[in-house]
Amino acid sequence: MEIILFELALTFYFAATIVCVLELFKGTKTTSLIMLSISVVGFVLHTINIIARYIISGHIPIANMHEASSFFSWSIVLLFFYLEYRYKLNLLGSFIMPVVFVMMLSSSMLPRTIEPLSPVLQSYWLGIHTILAFIGDAAFAMAFGVGIMYLVQEHYVKSKKLGGLFKRLPSLQILDEVNYKLITIGFPLLTLAIITGVLWAESAWGSYWRWDPKEVWSLITWFIYAAVLHLRLTAGWRGRRAALLSIIGFCAVLFTFFGVNFLLKGLHVF
Repeated sequence: MEIILFELALTFYFAATIVCVLELFKGTKTTSLIMLSISVVGFVLHTINIIARYIISGHIPIANMHEASSFFSWSIVLLFFYLEYRYKLNLLGSFIMPVVFVMMLSSSMLPRTIEPLSPVLQSYWLGIHTILAFIGDAAFAMAFGVGIMYLVQEHYVKSKKLGGLFKRLPSLQILDEVNYKLITIGFPLLTLAIITGVLWAESAWGSYWRWDPKEVWSLITWFIYAAVLHLRLTAGWRGRRAALLSIIGFCAVLFTFFGVNFLLKGLHVF
C-alpha cells in the first residue's frame, strides 16, 4: 500500500512539474491554481505514505537513503506551501517543483526495504537531529530556488526586456528579502542539527567528533551559510552576490546529502 502511495505522490509531483514548466512560458491564474491543486494532492498522498511507513516500521521513516530523500522532498513541499501562503511569490513553483520531482525520482530508484533500526539509530536523537536537518535543508532548497529567480529577474532588468516573464516574476527587492529570510530560518536549524548530532555521536560512540565525511561536509555547509549572513550584515553583500552564495550553499547541501553517501565511506547511513 505504501509503495502505491509513493508512486502516486511521485506521479502528481511530476504532473505539477510539467504545469510549472508550462507556466514559465504562458502562465495564468488558472495554471497556477491547477499546479497548486496537483501539488496539494501529491503532498497529501506523500504524507499518508510517510505515516504508513511509520506505522509499519515503528519509527520515523528516515533510516535509509530512500526514506531520507522522500522526507527531504516532503519538507521542501511543506515549506513551499508556507511561502505560497505567506508571500504569494509568482512562479515560485516553477523553480521549486522540479527540484522536488528530481529528489522524489532519486528516492524511487533507491532500495525501499523497511528494515529494523541499527542499534546506533535506536535513540530519541534520531527524530530530533534529522528533522532539524531536513527542515533546515528545505529552507536552503527554497533559498536556492529564490536565488535562481533573482538571477533570472536580474537578467531581464539588465537587458531592459521588461515584458513577458519580467512582469510575472517578483521584484528583485522582494526576492532578496525572501532569500535572506529563508537563510535565517535554515541556518539556526542547521546549527541545532549539528549540535544535536555531536551530542548523539558522544552517546553512541563515546566521542563528540570523529571527522566522519558527513560531519565534515555538514560543517563546510555551515561555514558557507555563516559567510552568507556575515557578509550580508558586515559587507552589504545583497542581491546577486547573496543569490549566488545561496545557490553554492545548496550545492554543498546536496553533496553532503547524496555525494558523501555514494562517493565517500562514513559512519552515516544517510
